This record gives sequence, structure tokens and C-alpha cells, in this order.
Amino acid sequence: MIRLDIIADIACPWCYVGKGFLDQALTRHPAHPFRIEWHPFMLDPSMPAGGMDREEYMRLKFGDTSGILRAHAPLLEAGEKAGVTFDLPAIRRAPNTLDAHRLIWWAGLEDKQAPVVDALYKAYWREGRDIGDAAELAKIAGEQGMDPALVARLLASDADRAGILSRDAHARKRGVRAVPAFIVADQHVLSGAQPAELWEQVITELSAPKDATLH
Repeated sequence: MIRLDIIADIACPWCYVGKGFLDQALTRHPAHPFRIEWHPFMLDPSMPAGGMDREEYMRLKFGDTSGILRAHAPLLEAGEKAGVTFDLPAIRRAPNTLDAHRLIWWAGLEDKQAPVVDALYKAYWREGRDIGDAAELAKIAGEQGMDPALVARLLASDADRAGILSRDAHARKRGVRAVPAFIVADQHVLSGAQPAELWEQVITELSAPKDATLH
């Protein structure tokens, strides 16, 4: 197996698009060589702990309604190609994602990282659920086979909070300034939402016999 590290944030719509393209390639190549691990990156570290009203947040970031629409147009087009659905009007809160990253870490310890990450993206971008809310995160964890009561207790504590912040800082020290960022075999970096065709090419090259050039 070849390690594929993905540095991303649930609150990043282009990370969801990038995941969609990768998922398309993995579905077409079920014998792919990747062992995937997700890593934290907080898209907006200055986000208040309780999040913000998303409409207000978008106005601060993009200005008036026309600016918001211009920002959304290429996103929605790419999302359609990637097979991911956005219900932007359903989203009421722009979340602080520190606790979501803690949940992703704990899910990895239980070998449930992939379904939990998938559930978090769908919960936020398709269902408008507040993934900055501890009770909502515990519910999502329970829906994916984790112990919701245990997750709730962990979220009420400072468990692994410092570790997530440290890993976020480490990514930035390595030069990550935007997400998603994909690191193949701890050597090759692919930045941004790469199309499924590129991932299929990578999978084909990685899966080819080492002596293929001799024939």
C-alpha cells in the first residue's frame, strides 16, 4: 500500500470537490494502492469558537451578493463534475472546525476515518448541519458506528486539542497555504481539487509492474 495523506478542512468547499474527484477515481479502480489518512488544516483559524452566521461571514469575505454568486459559480460547476452536491442555502453557520478535526482523529483510531469524513462533508455541505456544535458532532459520530456518549465526553474536554493545533501548524511550516493538499508516498504533492482523470493516471502508474519498462 502507498500512503496518501490528505490535508483538508471540512469547511473548505474545494476540499469536498477534491474528495469527490478522488472518490470517482477510487471507485473506478477498487484495487488502488492507496492507504488514505486525513490531516487537519483550519481554513480560518480566526473563526470564533461558536462559529458565525454564514451569510454575514460570506459578506465579509466576498462583499455583496454579486461577489458571493461569482465565488459560488465555478464551485457549483466543479461540484457537479465531481459528483458532490451543495445545498448552500441550507447552511446557517460558518463553523470553527477544530472539534470536527478532533473527531476525524478519533475516528482514525477506530478505523472509521473514511466514513466519518464522508459523513461530515455531507452533513455540512448537503444538509446544513452545524459541524461546529459538539452535540451535532457526537450525533454524526454515532451514525457512523462510534460511541456518541464517549465522543461527547471527549469533546467536552481538551483531549487532543493541542495535538490538532500542532499538526495544523506543522502543515503550514511545510508550506501548505491552501487546501486540499495531497501528499503521495510522503514525496509528491498535488495541490487543489485535481480531476478524476489525473488520479486515474496516478493510480495506473503506481500500480504498474516495476519492470514494465523492460518488456
